[in-house]
Amino acid sequence: MTSQVGVDTMIKSQSKADIPLPKPRESDPETVAAEIIERLTYGIGKDAKVATPHDWLTATILVVRDRIIDKWMESTRASYDTNSKRVYYLSLEFLIGRLMRDAMSNLGLVEDIREALGSLGVDLDLIAGLEPDAALGNGGLGRLAACFMESMATVDIPAYGYGIRYVHGLFRQQMADGWQVELPETWLAHGNPWEFERRESSYEIGFGGTVDALVGVEEDMRHVWKPNERMIATAYDTPIVGWRGERVNTLRLWSAQPIDPILLDAFNAGDHIGALRESNKAETLTRVLYPADATPAGQELRLRQEYFFCSASLQDILRRHLQQGNELADLADKVAIQLNDTHPAISVVELLRLLCDVHGLDLDDAWEITSKTFSYTNHTLLPEALESWPVPLFERLLPRHMQLVYAVNAKMLIHARKQTDFTDEEIRHISLIDESGDRRVRMGNLAFMGSHSINGVSALHTDLMKQTVFADLHKLFPGRINNKTNGITPRRWLMQCNPGLTNLLRETIGDDFLDDAAKLQQLDGYAEDTGFQQKFAAVKRANKERLAQLVASRMGVRLDPDALFDIQIKRIHEYKRQLLNIIETVALYDQIRSHPERDWVPRVKLFAGKAAPSYHNAKLIIKLANDVARTINNDPSVRGLLKVVFVPNYNVSLAEVMVPAADLSEQISTAGMEASGTGNMKFALNGALTIGTLDGANVEMRDHVGEENIVIFGLTADEVAKIRAEGHNPRATIEASRELSQALSAIQSGVFSPDDRNRFKELIDGIYQHDWFMVAADFDSYAQAQRSVDQTWTDKASWYAKTIRNTARMGWFSSDRTIRQYAEEIWRA
Repeated sequence: MTSQVGVDTMIKSQSKADIPLPKPRESDPETVAAEIIERLTYGIGKDAKVATPHDWLTATILVVRDRIIDKWMESTRASYDTNSKRVYYLSLEFLIGRLMRDAMSNLGLVEDIREALGSLGVDLDLIAGLEPDAALGNGGLGRLAACFMESMATVDIPAYGYGIRYVHGLFRQQMADGWQVELPETWLAHGNPWEFERRESSYEIGFGGTVDALVGVEEDMRHVWKPNERMIATAYDTPIVGWRGERVNTLRLWSAQPIDPILLDAFNAGDHIGALRESNKAETLTRVLYPADATPAGQELRLRQEYFFCSASLQDILRRHLQQGNELADLADKVAIQLNDTHPAISVVELLRLLCDVHGLDLDDAWEITSKTFSYTNHTLLPEALESWPVPLFERLLPRHMQLVYAVNAKMLIHARKQTDFTDEEIRHISLIDESGDRRVRMGNLAFMGSHSINGVSALHTDLMKQTVFADLHKLFPGRINNKTNGITPRRWLMQCNPGLTNLLRETIGDDFLDDAAKLQQLDGYAEDTGFQQKFAAVKRANKERLAQLVASRMGVRLDPDALFDIQIKRIHEYKRQLLNIIETVALYDQIRSHPERDWVPRVKLFAGKAAPSYHNAKLIIKLANDVARTINNDPSVRGLLKVVFVPNYNVSLAEVMVPAADLSEQISTAGMEASGTGNMKFALNGALTIGTLDGANVEMRDHVGEENIVIFGLTADEVAKIRAEGHNPRATIEASRELSQALSAIQSGVFSPDDRNRFKELIDGIYQHDWFMVAADFDSYAQAQRSVDQTWTDKASWYAKTIRNTARMGWFSSDRTIRQYAEEIWRA
């Protein structure tokens, strides 16, 4: 294997004058059209007369890519020449979606490419819709990472994103009689023209084995880890283009390769399956995002994945740092590593191992460098979501790392003991080893201890972190927790997904908002303007027609674009309370049938999202939504006043259609449980009214858009905590609410599941017995809020004034603002 250092040395040995730089390509339509034909002919081997739409797509991507590479190399040269500080963003997910339109838009090439393809008889929109949606993420965490990568390039921060090149990623979701079915996502089946394999950036990754201790001449003890299992991590780079193409950064994803692809002795002896076991083991590692961890084998695979990509990334980071002539002692001055949740937390002890065992530093010096280099973003207040690993599993797979965990733990606990006001209980909470049951390594605590900065992702979430999951660590390190409220990139989530609204904004307030989302505030003065409201409404209706066409083509369900489109799209989880939405839908259904004389607002309830394969209740909620949809949509007595649709296989591309079409955005999580949310920001930016609890970033959204322009209901986080502490009697709450009682009874008794009347009994029993997610407690408030939405909808001038103000006042929630705060306050980049 050729080392990266060797390649770079060979390049540096040549005079720069000997290597002429390529001339940047022109982008006029005539030049672009000629290059597309050239790529089609010589890159794909197709005559234009017989080229398929996929051939045209690939040729167009390659032509766009050439223009990105010019900027990419320019950005890389500038970073090397200045030896500037780099940011490394480690994330198990990067939900980047389709890249062609994003890249064309950021480079200002959309119209030139459209004209070039049109001259060749090809429709840009048709081929752009064929691009696979990269299956590299699950939900908000992965999409946030993608937004951050684009914003880092936009605000000119040299950065790498590091993750895994999943062959299948998250599953493709289909419905079989209303049940979720998981199928492999085959986004890489025909290659990926955006990526570049970097064989020279390959690193050995080990698992298992033994650790030997060697005593040096000065009695210093060195440790040598001898893994009994090894594989190779090989880099694949994808360029990430910033707005107007001023900087192009790198998303580096790791693929696992066996050291010995085939054991020839075994193969020749007839053991054809056994001969490939090393190859299969490596390939398995990077096949699937979030393998089900309900079994020991699933847990082991997930831990292997996390260590694999973290070790490869850190080896790569140290190699680059030293190659540029820097010292390890200066690592934190040149490198900032951001851990996106606890998945990459193993990086803390891996960097310790590399510094101590490979580069010869002592533990105290290595720990000081490590804690100054890392920072950690927490995304959850759910204790079960803060990863922990059984000690026997951790020690078997990573024996040297287990030693370092114990060493760090001793260091931290001794430090805590010196703080005389720490109780034994607080010491137990701080420990890296949870001993309340089977002993487990706490990855959240490890990430906290090994980082100089720990940030929440909304003001409320950050305050709650200090009071709940990290209360004792916050007491030990009181200055470390800070807030960085999430944001979204307006390029993807306004300019690209909603060109109709973008064009209307440009002709109304000019182009300044394209470069600074805060300038959207200028739209505020048009909120009451009747003429502008009509144009705004026309854009919204066109977006709803587009979504209606998608639903009709995929599902055969006809939607009325004049109805209120009420949309909840996100990962299916009990705390996100799709169940509350469905129960209120059932109650509304009962009311429409019981009171046909009332003037009901026509409403379409749209759901989308995936449930984790082993999450029984989440999958049951999907089935309930589909069963309710089947009953309501086939009932003529509803007269088209209510329709329910669960759209399968939610991904970025589907969100880009659903978000601009929403009239009402459902952000109804149990207060105190959603860290931030970014879907709420996307909807509001595109002119939807939010109905939600005071949870996550909803609190700050209310403050920015004005409490009269958002619909807030339900218990606050403090009230939820108080009710849980004092005891909640959900049965009494249910019996006091006629609508809720009737809706729960209908679901529980099998009205929507005549083929299995007990299907949802256990799900509803959970509400009666404990109602942990406060579905019953918040139902009446939610139902009342929904009827207030109906009243506002009937007053169209009031409705559009509110939704226009949402668009106008959402500029602060740009991920550019968030990244600037990270850069100034955490990374010092």
